[in-house]
Amino acid sequence: MVDDIHIEEANRVAQEIKNQGGKAIPFKANVNNRKEVQDLVNSTLKLFDAIHILVNNAGIARHKPLLELTEEDWDIVLGVDLKGVFNCTQAVLKHMIAQQYGKIVNISSLAGVGGGNDPSRTDTAAKGDAPANYAAAKAGVVALTKVTAREAGPYGINVNCVAPGFIVTPLSYETRGKEGLDKLIEQRKRATVLGRVGKPEDVANLVLFLVSEDSSYMSGQIIRVDGGRTDLF
Repeated sequence: MVDDIHIEEANRVAQEIKNQGGKAIPFKANVNNRKEVQDLVNSTLKLFDAIHILVNNAGIARHKPLLELTEEDWDIVLGVDLKGVFNCTQAVLKHMIAQQYGKIVNISSLAGVGGGNDPSRTDTAAKGDAPANYAAAKAGVVALTKVTAREAGPYGINVNCVAPGFIVTPLSYETRGKEGLDKLIEQRKRATVLGRVGKPEDVANLVLFLVSEDSSYMSGQIIRVDGGRTDLF
């Protein structure tokens, strides 16, 4: 099942999977809504009889300094980025426990492991790189990953977490514009030992490894995909 709050995006990803010979069903659900999450899980079980893999990848951000954040800014980011992981994990975990097998991968961020800002930047926009609500939510995902791994491990369930660095996506251009993003890309390149920014495939390939049997002896791990950020060495 491919879930997105925007059904057009779910349809697009599902079609890409189908084009490569896979089977995919688009679904519209807000991970912050427990009923919609349960409907998603029920539909998945009805169509596929089991749930073997969960990737918690939904996320939003509100880029404001701490003193400018509203209660709504806080609630919506924590609701999607942290509560959404809790809702989806809790909804599938009992089924994974019953079948004594499962793979859960949570997507956090460098912001969740204390590396959300780039010290090489001096422009004022750097203040918004890791807003408090986003950083708190992603740090919560890290903690939730470890707790879930501990509780689910005895049932043969692997739970791991990916903490991406700066990853360029089409949305990056929409939110910053080409000129602003090009400038940011050059700044972020200088902050990594590999001298480049990340691509979605860099994260996807790690997720594929974590949901495969090649990672069957890994659980409770927080793995950074950041090009070797020099400020985190």
